[in-house]
Amino acid sequence: MFTGIVEEIGTVSGINRTRAGGCLKIKTGSIASDAKLGDSIAVNGACLSVTDIKGKDISFDVIAETLARTTLGGLKINNPVNLERSLRADSRMGGHFVSGHIDYKARIIDILKGPKGAGFKISLLSEFSKFVAMKGSIAVDGVSLTVADLARESFTVYLIPHTLKITTLGKKKKGDGLNIETDLLAKYISRHTQKPDLRTLLKKYDYI
Repeated sequence: MFTGIVEEIGTVSGINRTRAGGCLKIKTGSIASDAKLGDSIAVNGACLSVTDIKGKDISFDVIAETLARTTLGGLKINNPVNLERSLRADSRMGGHFVSGHIDYKARIIDILKGPKGAGFKISLLSEFSKFVAMKGSIAVDGVSLTVADLARESFTVYLIPHTLKITTLGKKKKGDGLNIETDLLAKYISRHTQKPDLRTLLKKYDYI
């Protein structure tokens, strides 16, 4: 579990692709100081498990499904990535509950630049629109943000200069890809309140 508060920006220092997926090596800063094998670390919002540590280089095995569903498959050497260690039980909850399970890859439709930050208009897949709400939380490349505007096929978030500076979002351009994780609580509420299919119920109780 994560909060969407990025701790530092790491740099891709190695990529080894295989049929099953690949190995991703990230050069970190302070995160490497207490990292252990098996630890969960969010890389651009995607939860990965530490498989090797050498100095400040941390390696992760990434399966093919993760490479296909996220922007991690398009990373290159020296690319910057957002990093966050998993939430500790005694930590402050600065952002919102983020699982590190990416829903889909989005594209930046437009960047709205202003004197006090920038707005990103981001593509929204219809199957995930029910989990996105005005003023609700959403994780963009692992960054906890608030939905400021919502349309049928897009949503807009605004970023203050501090967020643009301490995350990779400040380097993004129109057309760039982003990892999107919609609100975890919205998913559970939707699951709990959805109406069961009549045919499924009839089969369950052996009426058909």
